Amino acid sequence: MGGDWQIRPARRDEAALLPAVEEASGALFRTIPDLAWIADDGVMPAEAHLAAIEAGTCWVAADGVDIAGFLTARATTEDGDGPDAGRAVLHVWEMSVAPDYQGRRLGRAFLEHAAAHAAAQAMVAVTLTTFRDVAWNAPFYARTGFTILPDAALTPRLWGVLAAEIAHGLPAARRCAMRRPVSSVS
Repeated sequence: MGGDWQIRPARRDEAALLPAVEEASGALFRTIPDLAWIADDGVMPAEAHLAAIEAGTCWVAADGVDIAGFLTARATTEDGDGPDAGRAVLHVWEMSVAPDYQGRRLGRAFLEHAAAHAAAQAMVAVTLTTFRDVAWNAPFYARTGFTILPDAALTPRLWGVLAAEIAHGLPAARRCAMRRPVSSVS
């Protein structure tokens, strides 16, 4: 294991490595009895990471030897009639840090990198969906500048993401959407 981490764009040849990182990271859900099944649920396929790599919205923490984690996102235009309607946002689809590298502030570094990317691309926010009450989910994201969106502030796009997650079996009462505003870089 190395340790001189750099967050950089993922390479095409790394897409196939990312599902294993997510699977290893997801094992932490085994510590929550009613969510333990998530540890054995499917992960984002390499093809989805590859699409994000090609779009420039997939980053890895690498040290030349290991990939310690990744963040895969997608740029989208916000829908609905809220303040962000018609404006670009970056939506985080998955962020995972391998167990051996957790607790080293890589998750925070990924989120800062994603926010900087969004700002540089003149996007207005970074969004994601997550569990309200899992320590390494909403409480962690809140410490990095995200706020939980009340139902009245959810856009049709975010409602759709949450609905798909609920249809997959995630408990509706425990899910939420979060938003972190970013300022454009001049």
